Amino acid sequence: MDWAGGWFAAENYDAARFVLQRGIALVYVLAFVAALRQFRPLLGEHGLLPVPQFVARVPSRLAPSLFHWRYSDRLLVAVAALGALVAAALVLGLPQAGPPWVPLLAFLLLWALYLSVVNVGQVFYSFGWESLLLEAGFLAAFLGSDRVAPPVTVVVLFRWLVFRVEFGAGMIKMRGDPCWRDLTCLYYHHETQPMPNPGSWFFHHLPRPLHKVEVAANHATQLVVPFLLFAPQPVATVAAAVVVVTQGWLMLSGNFAWLNFLTMLLAFSAVGDGVLDRLLPWSVGTQAHGPTPGWFAVVVLAVTALMVVLSYWPARNLVDRHQKMNASFNRWHLAGAYGAFGSITRRRDEVVVEGTEDDDPFTTDWHEYEFKGKPGRTGQIPRQWAPYHLRLDWGMWFLALGSPSQHRWFTVFLLRLLEGDRPTLTLLRRDPFAGRRPRYVRARVFRYRYSTWEELRRTRQWWVRQERALLVAPQNLQNMHQLF
Repeated sequence: MDWAGGWFAAENYDAARFVLQRGIALVYVLAFVAALRQFRPLLGEHGLLPVPQFVARVPSRLAPSLFHWRYSDRLLVAVAALGALVAAALVLGLPQAGPPWVPLLAFLLLWALYLSVVNVGQVFYSFGWESLLLEAGFLAAFLGSDRVAPPVTVVVLFRWLVFRVEFGAGMIKMRGDPCWRDLTCLYYHHETQPMPNPGSWFFHHLPRPLHKVEVAANHATQLVVPFLLFAPQPVATVAAAVVVVTQGWLMLSGNFAWLNFLTMLLAFSAVGDGVLDRLLPWSVGTQAHGPTPGWFAVVVLAVTALMVVLSYWPARNLVDRHQKMNASFNRWHLAGAYGAFGSITRRRDEVVVEGTEDDDPFTTDWHEYEFKGKPGRTGQIPRQWAPYHLRLDWGMWFLALGSPSQHRWFTVFLLRLLEGDRPTLTLLRRDPFAGRRPRYVRARVFRYRYSTWEELRRTRQWWVRQERALLVAPQNLQNMHQLF
């Protein structure tokens, strides 16, 4: 049975498939490496939110995961290492050189393994880009191998995914904070975003009229351009280029894990080989394909039908006045709703954690723990981390927005600092006690703002901060144990 050519095959999208499969696999490498480095101190057997406690109270039907069968830190390492190795093979294109069932199984394995991680990850894995990566990896399984033409229905499903990411983000803004409608949100965003990067300070100090132009351009990109992804070539490629440029702009101005990078990759689903051949000195180019196996065509059509059915919920959400942001409508994280920054904070508060080796809790000899990504010392410019994801640092940003009683993990975090717990300390940039146990720890809230150009020249400080409140009074190990 020969399905090659005709309506089923997208003969002009080999370059798109090349970028999608290898790029998505690269993000999976980052995700599994992050799990290897961060999951155990955050969620392991002795983590801040231990998985064994979670799976004991949440049934597998609500959060399917391999770890409902059994959890151990060793099993987590095995899962993450296997995922990283399979993803690396896909980056190199090894499974794609075989028949279509080889990359199909490889990507489905990545999806299943990472789904097991996300569904037990609790607050540390509750980000929209986790679902985005899972959905992208699932779809990539059905792009086929180099021996067959990319299925046109899967290419369209990828464009539908990009549409939901961009249009969903645009609509959540228009329905949300009024500063998006009066074009003033960027007066605040670069200063108050969760994790600034080295360029954020400079973006914040751009002229305010330019900030308004940026917001207006963002609205055009997210509310108009997504429809053009479904237009004939070369219009679809131009629309994809706009998405890539704007997402690149966002990468230059902030650390949003792999959200921007992955969205750029997904936009390539609208880029045709012919356009790339004219624009680039090299490209993958359209290849000669063999016949598409009948079984593969049947599987692709069945998955397409499944995704069409599941798309009812996110499509309805897009037109709902009470639109949900970054929502999963099923336990498999397929056909989700995406969006970001429906509201913008006007001021930046940061939780600063300190310890002392003094026996007197009223001492002035306190030393600050330094985090890898979140703002801390005022003379330290934020670092670039995206597309890598620092989960503890993001948790600290959310902590500053609400009560510590809503973040039980933070109490455990303070306990681990008092214990001098080495796995926990690896999540930090600097431990002021070099592994020794402090006598007391405390947490204070500071109001941060960027320094002005004049202040930066005079003081060489990127931030100016002022204490606002004592969040957690000095606690020693005995006090903390009484809370558990």
